[in-house]
Amino acid sequence: MKKRFQTRVKALFAAAALLTTVSTVQAEEAPENYVSYPHAFISAQGGGQLTFSNYNNWQYITPTASLGVGVHFTPVFGARVHVNGLWNKAGIRIDGVDTKYSWKYATSNLDAMINLVNLFKKNNYNPVNVYLIGGVGINYSWDNETSPLLKQYLNTIDTRARLSHNFRVGTMLDVKVARNWSVNLEVDANSLSDRYNSKYSGSDDWQLTAQVGVTYKFGVKKKKPAPVVEEVWETRIDTIWYDDVVYTPITKDGKATWNVFYKIRESDFDADAQLAAIGAFLKDHRDCKVTIKSYADVQTGNPKINMKYSKQRSEKAVKALTDAGVPASSITANYYGDTIQPFAENDKNRVTIIEATGLKDLKKEDKVKKFKTKEVRYRVK
Repeated sequence: MKKRFQTRVKALFAAAALLTTVSTVQAEEAPENYVSYPHAFISAQGGGQLTFSNYNNWQYITPTASLGVGVHFTPVFGARVHVNGLWNKAGIRIDGVDTKYSWKYATSNLDAMINLVNLFKKNNYNPVNVYLIGGVGINYSWDNETSPLLKQYLNTIDTRARLSHNFRVGTMLDVKVARNWSVNLEVDANSLSDRYNSKYSGSDDWQLTAQVGVTYKFGVKKKKPAPVVEEVWETRIDTIWYDDVVYTPITKDGKATWNVFYKIRESDFDADAQLAAIGAFLKDHRDCKVTIKSYADVQTGNPKINMKYSKQRSEKAVKALTDAGVPASSITANYYGDTIQPFAENDKNRVTIIEATGLKDLKKEDKVKKFKTKEVRYRVK
């Protein structure tokens, strides 16, 4: 019998562990209600009990009822005063004959309650909770009734009222059904002195109780709606400063000079690079003027011949520029023979010097500070 009871107790705690896992997964924050701590509660329960004391116990499952009041001090820990009782039956076989005896009892216990759900997931509110229960108390039994056969066989029977200890361990599943109300299922194992049933078998009796009940919790409150704050809005004008760029038209004087050198007694204008550069200058400038001046070196020929070569050089330069598209009206040409030597090195004085001037339109970039206004709406209250 002892081995069978131990097996049942192990099954009880395995079921409690499963309930704890399921309820921990289901636990969530209350959308509208919350529980304040500490808070009081009261519960009423009813169910059945079985005392493992003698032969053929299972046919002697009897009703039992309980009343409990207590306080949940924190989301994890609570305590209660629990009163349980009604009547009990047990049986024994004597010379092959089953006989039974009965009595009334009441057990008062001081129990500690550990909320296993909040132990692992700390919330002030859970729709499903599992409690581990353990406590100590006293048991009072009276109205011991025995059969004549049992009285004859057992001379140790004492029908007087008895007072004995009670040690309890169990678990309770508590499920919320309304804001302050919950239903529960509680299974407890109670260890009582063998004097509990007035039969002295030399070892304590084990009593298993299974009950369902209802609990009213005084600390469940409805969340107050957040106060409505009237919003007051106003507008203002903000000044926003920013950087801007201003462009001012300006005119810049342009001037460029190109040299075309010749060999002795030559006057052909062979200067493609200079022509390209002159064209680029004229394109970038307006009101352009082109001046052509040709020379001959003093150490070659004589003044008359040198004057002729310098004249040919100027004429051919004018023709090359007009053929390239330079208006003839903008060209001024002169020739000086060997009367002027523009360079100190003699061979460089066989040269035509082309000079162009003009005006170039540009834009000057200046950064300035500017501002704009913007209407901003803001909340005052």
